[in-house]
Amino acid sequence: MERLRNAEQRGKLDRTLKKLAIYKLLIIDEIGYLPLQRLESHLFFQLVSRRYEKASTIFTSNKSFSEWGEVLGDSVIASAILDRVLHHGITLNIRGESYRMKARKMAGTSYPPPNRAGGGR
Repeated sequence: MERLRNAEQRGKLDRTLKKLAIYKLLIIDEIGYLPLQRLESHLFFQLVSRRYEKASTIFTSNKSFSEWGEVLGDSVIASAILDRVLHHGITLNIRGESYRMKARKMAGTSYPPPNRAGGGR
């Protein structure tokens, strides 16, 4: 989003979108990690629209599709994006323990770590 925002500010958005549209595969990781501002949501829509039916895109998120309106700050834009994403898309829902937490348990490290400031529980 930062790349698109900077391109928009420099008047080079179309050029940047064209570049991002030619990749055969684009991975957009952690949608919803940070909420998007209205401008960013519009830029995200433009990116998805440029790639729609032309190239493959992988989206990862811990947010359900029903939460995308909140994440994008606009349920209409979220609906338009999801319409394109899901039209030819395959959805994988991975459930279970995080591989990071699994590795931590295998290493014998507790989570959350004990309070080392003294006075713990």
